[in-house]
This record gives sequence, C-alpha cells and structure tokens, in this order.
Amino acid sequence: MTTGFAARLGKPVRVLMLAGAAALVLAGCSSGPARPKPAELGPNNALLDVRPVWNNRINAVNFPLEVNVSGSTVTLASSDGLVAAIDARNGNDLWRVNVGAPISAGAGSDGFQAAVVTTANEVVAIESGKVLWRQKLSAQSFTPPLVAGKRVFVLGADRSVTAFDGQTGRRLWNQQRTGEPLVLRQAGVLVPFEDTLIVGLSSRMVGMNPVNGTSRWEVPVASPRGTNDVERLVDLVGSVSRLNDVICARAFQAGVGCVDARRGSPVWTKTANGLQGVSGDDNLVFGTESDGKVIAWRRADGERAWQTDRLQYRTLSAPLALGRSVVIGDSTGLVHLLSREDGSPLTRLTTDGSAIAATPVVASRTLVIVTRNGGVFGYQPN
Repeated sequence: MTTGFAARLGKPVRVLMLAGAAALVLAGCSSGPARPKPAELGPNNALLDVRPVWNNRINAVNFPLEVNVSGSTVTLASSDGLVAAIDARNGNDLWRVNVGAPISAGAGSDGFQAAVVTTANEVVAIESGKVLWRQKLSAQSFTPPLVAGKRVFVLGADRSVTAFDGQTGRRLWNQQRTGEPLVLRQAGVLVPFEDTLIVGLSSRMVGMNPVNGTSRWEVPVASPRGTNDVERLVDLVGSVSRLNDVICARAFQAGVGCVDARRGSPVWTKTANGLQGVSGDDNLVFGTESDGKVIAWRRADGERAWQTDRLQYRTLSAPLALGRSVVIGDSTGLVHLLSREDGSPLTRLTTDGSAIAATPVVASRTLVIVTRNGGVFGYQPN
C-alpha cells in the first residue's frame, strides 16, 4: 500500500466482556463506598477569552464515541443509529443518515466515506449520507473503524483485525489474536502511520501490514499485573498522541508509554492508573488519571513535568492539547482549559449539563464538544 494510506486520515466505560462472546462479565458496581466529592472549582478566572460560535444536536450518546476530524468536517454518531457529518466552520449539517440499528462504535471517516459498527455486529459504510454497504462481523466492536487508503479496518472485541474494500465491502483479510479472556467495552487503538496500520492488541502496540494484516513489529506498553483476569486487564485505549515517528498511548489502569513506530521499538513506559487516552504537544504528553488527576509527562523521557488535582473525582475525558491549553471535559458538562505549562486553570466552558461524551477535538480552529445528551458545541477564541 502507498503512502496515501496515511494521507487520508487526533463517563468512563468500565464494562468488561468475555473476548469473542456476547455475555457481559462485569459492570460498574452500584454498591460499596460512595465516590469522593469532586474538588471545588472556585471562580472561573477566564484567562482565555473563548466564545461559543454555534451549536447543533444529535441524539443521546451512550457508547464510547470518538469524533472524527477530516479537514473542516467532523463526523459523529448517536446511540440510536444516527450518523452525521457537520461543518465545523458554521455548525451546519453536511448530511445525516440513520443506519437502522443502535451503534456500538464510531465514527470513522476519511472525509469522503464514513463507517460505524452497530450492536448487531455489522460494520456499515456511508458515502454522501447514504449507506453504501454493510458486512457482518465475527464479534462486537467498540473501536471506531479506520477509513484509509480506500479500505475500512475494524478492530473486534475478540482482538480480531479485519480489512474491507471501501467501495464494495468485500472482506480482504482477517487476523485473529488470542489473549486475555477479558476485554474492555471501550475504544481501543487503531490508527495509521505512513504505510503501517497501528493496532492495540491487549497490552501491545502492533504495527501491521495493511495489505494483508501480517505483523511487522510488536512493542509492549505495559505489563499485566495482579492475580486475576480483571486485575491483569491492560488493553490499550484511544486516543493516542503522535509526533513524527513516535506514538504515545495508554494501557488501561497500567501505564503510559511511547513507541517509535518506524523502528518498532519502545521509547519509554511509565506506570499510570488511568482509563482514557492521551494527547500531547512537541514537549509533553498529557493524561487524566482514574481519580481525576491530570498529569504531564516529558515526551523525551517520560519523566513527570507536572501534576494537578484541581479536577479530582470529576470523571474526566481524555485530554486535547490545543494551543497554550489542555482541554478536558467532565461528567457535569463542564469543559476545562488548563495551562499546558503547569496545569493551572485558564478558563472553563459550560455545555448542557450532561457528561462530556467524547474526547474534545479541533477542526478549522473550532473546538468541538459533544455531550451525552447529544449536544454538539463549537467554540473559538476571541
């Protein structure tokens, strides 16, 4: 495959599943000690002047949504089967379509074709607002399909990776990987790097040949710990941070690490107890921990640059590095912009009061936020 492969392409879910099975094994417990009270925020310092510029709406989002950015277009989906492409410059719909079944993973897009996975275990391809094709999968998927190089790639909950022809839906290849008996009901890692497909398989970042699915290299990001299957669960979770040849990712409740994707070699790994993906800039990698701490690691060596507990116990999204800020959503519908230099608060934004449903994204200089109630909000600095 040519380098065009890369050119066509940035409420924590704690449910665990038996790999390759439909039965739920473990969900968030309702009993036990009460969750600690979130830290008080204090007054909004408003050190950044950020204004709302538009809002739109989809329906409720109750799955691990990832908002896809391609140029000025953001593609997203709601739980009831709605898939929408929105112009980030003005918030207007480019198209909408309902795929006819609830959605479990999405959305993926290359700007021309979009794809989602339904709870009926079907991958559905969409073009110009119309369903192009659908294909049955061998297992559920919670990771948005990757649309790139005129192909659609799907990471299954059974740790299978499947490639489909983008125009016809013909199955091109399938690779199956055995591993731990439990997997996360949460988006994993499935991203392009030049002519390599980067996939998170259990605790390992794997570079695959997108033409046939063969493995080119594998690098562990964390090591399983504990004495039972739940404690040893270390699946890689999206989103990732890429700078040149280095891709940094989080292993669920185990660690954060960076891998040289050209050489297929580790750069560094650090123990960390987080649930969401990471973001970064030229110097730092940012992450949110399971207790609401926000941490910045030095990109060069993984040493900790700063940590803040100002958002502790607020159930945070994965971060977005944006300009001089780190953007993070919480479970009350607030969006926090922290200084990327030291984690101090710069400003915060209010949405519709429901939890932030996806990692914040930026498209055409517009910060786009999606909530669990289906609110889609665009913000720009003054």
